Amino acid sequence: MSNPSLENGIESQQNYFEHSFNKLELIDEDISHSEFEECEFYDCDFSSSRFERCKFINCRFERCNLSLVNLTYTRVFEIEFVDCKLVGIDWTRAHWPSFNLDHELSFKRCILNDCSFFGLTLNELKLDECKLHDADLREADLAHATLTYCDFHHALFMRTNLNCADLTESTNFHIDVLENTLTKAKFSRYEALALLESLGIELVD
Repeated sequence: MSNPSLENGIESQQNYFEHSFNKLELIDEDISHSEFEECEFYDCDFSSSRFERCKFINCRFERCNLSLVNLTYTRVFEIEFVDCKLVGIDWTRAHWPSFNLDHELSFKRCILNDCSFFGLTLNELKLDECKLHDADLREADLAHATLTYCDFHHALFMRTNLNCADLTESTNFHIDVLENTLTKAKFSRYEALALLESLGIELVD
């Protein structure tokens, strides 16, 4: 990063380019009309804050708490989250331009419990070793997504497009094969048996 580390906060109606934010606490605050491009966030706490009509482009968040963040009309593109807590986020409030099918979002070892992705088009979404307990994935288009080593305990799948998605080594999902699209989707052999439950098939040793 060419610019110095910023530890004194961020403000509305500002443009931040190639900044590094470290251990920044911005809890239950309001930020609007700010742009962050090629920025890095380390050990920051943004819980319950509101980012309205902002832009995050080509940014990285590591070990950050973004639980209950409000992203109303905020644009997120080419973002990487690593070891972050993102509980209870309604991702449907963000701005998702229709001309982008792949918004290049990547989550690794993140907690996304109680999040809503209802009806979003997120082709090639990357989720690796994440927890999505009680997440809402209904009517989402997740074609070609990578959803590996994830825990989908009580996550909702209904009319979800999982064509060519990779769910290898993911667990605790309940996906009705008649209510979702699964053409060429990949599952681990043992976990794939759970798909048969929706057909009322009984497996006997």
